[in-house]
Amino acid sequence: MVKPVKRRNAKKSKKLILDSATKLFSKKGYSRTSMDELATMCDLNKAMIFYYYKSKQGLYEAVIVEVLDEIYKNISKDSEICKTPSQELESFIKTYASFAFSHPYLPALLLKELSDSGSQIPETLFMHMKKLYKLFMDIMSRGVDRDCFVDVIPMIVYFMILGTLNLMVTTKSLRVNAEKSEEIDTCALCDVDLISDYVFKKIQKMLKEQQ
Repeated sequence: MVKPVKRRNAKKSKKLILDSATKLFSKKGYSRTSMDELATMCDLNKAMIFYYYKSKQGLYEAVIVEVLDEIYKNISKDSEICKTPSQELESFIKTYASFAFSHPYLPALLLKELSDSGSQIPETLFMHMKKLYKLFMDIMSRGVDRDCFVDVIPMIVYFMILGTLNLMVTTKSLRVNAEKSEEIDTCALCDVDLISDYVFKKIQKMLKEQQ
């Protein structure tokens, strides 16, 4: 008697691939992530991965989009219970910091996409980046309208926040080694809560200072 062929659930398979790829990219970075290792991790044929995501680059973009989308949803959800623009700003910074520190290679990969002048950011990825920035712009606008913040250029403040958090993640090993060998304070032992709280307080102070 011929056994019936077991059909895979496409939705579950795609989620399994995406979740596993997120872990691998976060742990190893783009170049050291192997599609063979991913296939073994998912218990899937490698051809199945390329069937859903076409290429390693396509899978990487899907991972970044997934993370950005989750950050966006979490910040939006938290904003609903925030009563002031300052609380919304704090939520934005701390939510982004949590994701950046829990996916330590993703900030470096995202920075690579932004800084690589030899290629254009894929449209899907760009749209998700824009959504996150638009959310931040709205927080700044509400703060100015309610006289909570002074009027600033949102993009500069946005890059101050994300740039600081991304660099604190990507320079972790460098800062640890520097503190050991040079005996200088590089905030090597600072955790995500301390860093995000510090960034929020400094930005908040800047936004409240009268020009």
